Amino acid sequence: MAIVPARVRRAGSATVDGFVSLGRQVVFYAGSLAAVPVALRRYGKEILRLVGEISFGAAALLAGGGTIGVVFAMSFVAGTQVGLEGYRGLDLVGLSPLAGVMSAVANTRELAPAVAAVALAAKVGTGFTAQLGAMRISDEVDALESMAINSRTYLVTTRMIAAFVAVVPLYLVGLFASYVATGVAVVDINGAAQGTYDYFFNLFLPPIDVLYSLLKALFFAAIVTLVHCYYGYYATGGPEGVGRAAGRALRVSIVAIMFADVLLSVLFWGAPPEIPGTVPQ
Repeated sequence: MAIVPARVRRAGSATVDGFVSLGRQVVFYAGSLAAVPVALRRYGKEILRLVGEISFGAAALLAGGGTIGVVFAMSFVAGTQVGLEGYRGLDLVGLSPLAGVMSAVANTRELAPAVAAVALAAKVGTGFTAQLGAMRISDEVDALESMAINSRTYLVTTRMIAAFVAVVPLYLVGLFASYVATGVAVVDINGAAQGTYDYFFNLFLPPIDVLYSLLKALFFAAIVTLVHCYYGYYATGGPEGVGRAAGRALRVSIVAIMFADVLLSVLFWGAPPEIPGTVPQ
């Protein structure tokens, strides 16, 4: 029997390990989702505490690093850039009056959910990974299990529910900031007519688009929470291992968000996407 080369053995071992890790993640995510009723019934106070921690931080809104301030700032800057560059591009082809269309479509369908998701991943998700990782390496997770407390339900499912609750106002704040910023950039900075901007903005923004956009934000929140909690829950190797787990979780969650964004956009608006106001009634 021929000896298998070391390179082939390493490649095969890496492939098997990848499938094992994927299977463990699927079981972890499914178990965390299935435990939602139990978490709501038993750990309501913990969920409320986590909602406040996610939204406003441990201290003042700005000094404590609350996510709501981060989302507002990121959305406002991104919305301003959309207004400045979008108006310039439209003006080059003589379509500057359609700047309101750009605000209604781009901000609602892509910008606001993506900004909220990235802010959650960078601010809240990495915090979850660090918290659970520190508890894992200090044997606090095992201590919960020794007291007959399902650690995954108490530590992971509660955080997922809290992220679901917190992301709704965070998303609305980010959406409002992006609308205001794009309007300021187009009307106040570039001098476009306010009436024309408002007309096309309202024409191309049906309420169903806002609902779909919120659903995207909720889906992204679930991805961020589950991925980051998974890597923190199974962190190993001491403080250095917790740092590596946070980095891996951030990379995985952002890539997953981008894939989910494309899939959800196709699901909600089709491929090619339908633009309101241009479809025959």
